[in-house]
Amino acid sequence: MATRRAVIMAAGAGALASGVPTSAAGTAGSDVLAVVEKSGHAVGFYETTSGRLLRKVALPDYPHEMVVDSQRRFAYVGHYGVRMSATAGEGGAAVFVVDLTGRTLARTIDTRPFNRVHGMGIDDRDRLYALSEEKAMLLGFDAPSTDQAPTRAVPAHGVKTHLFTLSRDGERAYVTGLLSHTVSLVRPHDASAPPLVVTPGQLPESSCLSRDEKTLFVGARKSSALVAVDARTMKVQRSRKVGGDPLRVYTVDDDRLLATDIVANTITLYSTALRPIRSLKLDGIPAAVSFHPHRPLAYVSQLGTNSVAIVDLERFAVVGGFDTGLEPDSSALLPTAP
Repeated sequence: MATRRAVIMAAGAGALASGVPTSAAGTAGSDVLAVVEKSGHAVGFYETTSGRLLRKVALPDYPHEMVVDSQRRFAYVGHYGVRMSATAGEGGAAVFVVDLTGRTLARTIDTRPFNRVHGMGIDDRDRLYALSEEKAMLLGFDAPSTDQAPTRAVPAHGVKTHLFTLSRDGERAYVTGLLSHTVSLVRPHDASAPPLVVTPGQLPESSCLSRDEKTLFVGARKSSALVAVDARTMKVQRSRKVGGDPLRVYTVDDDRLLATDIVANTITLYSTALRPIRSLKLDGIPAAVSFHPHRPLAYVSQLGTNSVAIVDLERFAVVGGFDTGLEPDSSALLPTAP
C-alpha cells in the first residue's frame, strides 16, 4: 500500500508542479474529485486513480464550503473570504457557480449585504441554501443555476452561524452557532415559524441527520463530544465524550457515523448509538470528507500535508491519495458511472 500511495502522490505532485495539466479531459472511465482549496483560492479537479490535476478554477480569496446539484452540472461554492472562523474581517459576500462540465467559473451570485458566506446546502429539488455567518441569515435560491440574488432568507437564531444540516426536502435546517454554542432548527421556507434551539455542548460546528432524519448528530468541539438530538423536538437524547476535537461528523449508513478529529489526526467510525467502532490514524489533519455515491470509499481532505487520502470504508484503510493545492477542504466526487 505504501508503494502505491507513493506513486499516486508523485503523480499528483507532478501535476501541481507543472501548473498546466496535459489533458483536461482525464482518462476514460476515471472518477474525478472536485476539491475546494481554501488557501489555494481555487477548485481543483483531480483524477482519483492517478492523482493527476486536470484543471483548476481560480476563485477570489478563501472559498470554503461547496455543494453539487443532483445532475452534477453545477457546483456552488460559498465565498467566506477569510482563512478561518477565528480570522477577523468582513469576508466575502457571494456564491460562486462552477460549471462542472466545462470546469469554469460560470458566474457569481452577489449576496450583499449578507457576508462571510460559509455553510452550503442543496435539497432534493436542487434548491440552494447558503449561510451568512456574519448576519446570521440562511439564504435560499429557488433556481440557483439562474438566480441573480437570494430569493428568500430566514434568521438563523444563533451567533457566528457557521454550518448547517438540511433535510432532504429542504423544509428543515439545523444551524450551528459557534459563539452562542447552539443548534437552531429553522424553517427555510417559513420565516414565521418559531425556531427550536438547543445547546448540545461547547462550540458545536458540524452536524448530520440520520438516514431516517429522526436524529441529528452534532460534534461539540470544545466539549470533545458527539451528541444525539431528537430532530423534531431538539431535545438531547444522548452524548458521548470522544476526546480530541470532533470537527466534522457524517452519516455513513443506517448504522454508522464518521467523525474527524483534528487533534489526534484520526477518523473514527461510531455506531448511531455513539459507540466507537474503529479509528484510523492519518498523515495529515482531516479537514473534511466526501463519499463515493456508489462505492464504499471516503475522500478525506488533509491540512498540513495538502493532500487527499482515499479510505476504503470496508477495510477502513487508506488505499490511495494524491497531493492538492493549499488547504484542501470540502470536496465532491464526480463519478464516471454507477
